[in-house]
Amino acid sequence: MPRMTMIEAIRSAMDVAMGRDDNVVVFGEDVGYFGGVFRCTQGLQQKYGRERCFDAPISELGIVGAAVGMAAYGLKPCIEIQFADYVYPAYDQIVSEAARLRYRSNGEFTCPIVIRMPTGGGIFGGQTHSQSPEALFTHVSGLKVVVPSNPLDAKGLLIASIEDPDPVIFLEPKRLYNGPFDGHHDRPVTAWSKHELGEVPDGHYTTPLGKAEIRRPGSAVTVLAYGTMVYVAQAAAEETGIDAEVIDLRTLLPLDLETIVASVKKTRRCVVVHEATLTSGFGAELVSLVQENCFYHLEAPVARVTGWDTPYPHAQEWDYFPGPKRVGEALIETMEA
Repeated sequence: MPRMTMIEAIRSAMDVAMGRDDNVVVFGEDVGYFGGVFRCTQGLQQKYGRERCFDAPISELGIVGAAVGMAAYGLKPCIEIQFADYVYPAYDQIVSEAARLRYRSNGEFTCPIVIRMPTGGGIFGGQTHSQSPEALFTHVSGLKVVVPSNPLDAKGLLIASIEDPDPVIFLEPKRLYNGPFDGHHDRPVTAWSKHELGEVPDGHYTTPLGKAEIRRPGSAVTVLAYGTMVYVAQAAAEETGIDAEVIDLRTLLPLDLETIVASVKKTRRCVVVHEATLTSGFGAELVSLVQENCFYHLEAPVARVTGWDTPYPHAQEWDYFPGPKRVGEALIETMEA
């Protein structure tokens, strides 16, 4: 089985989807001739031509607006926003148009678009290249929100998203593009070619939206994470010696509540980890759901480990980033509560 980076897996997913369906089109800023700022679309224009993979003007509002119109007429746009931080000018098109099209047309029209965005920090991108805006989209009815953590899932989830009849926000943790990252920035990164989740099948396969995966079985405490934080949580569990069960949510909407509840009822403790800022982050929703569904099983308050309520700092990136030390401290406190 071939080994791929997440970049290569994402490119393979679009290649497969475009090969199977002529209605799939890929566009965005620099995604055509240049192949995208992270090279996720490299070679697609040469293979499928300028009408199916092309560059767009520097206008996120225009990119998403055009995609909504294309989708209403039967195409399946898979568009790239160069960084998740740039999506805000297009937020109205996403929320008021893409997410509402099925409802407002009484099912006459659908909006099968995928909006791909590199998300998160860990690359010294500063405040305008490191944000994690997932909570802004999980609040919107009509959207689906996906955050893969590895190449195997990234390809399967992206193909499933492209084939889905409704709009999908596809957030790609850029710190994971070339290898898993456990939060120890002073250590060499392990390449995906040496990781089991870097084995990615050729051709078509899908990973179902709305299904979480238990990455590390355990019995002492449940850790809910997604994206880069999956590896940070695993590292924290190993370093503290705590028998934590780490769940990779993979899809935030729809959410696999069944897997979460079963795990928390077993472990009776829960820690939620995400890179986005604390206040009104998606972790607050997770804490609420755990509290509502597992109240009589909990033996300690549900803890959150997140980014700070501040713009993402450039010089102090690793003070902001929720690393294994902070996650480990939360695990210990939860066990001692």
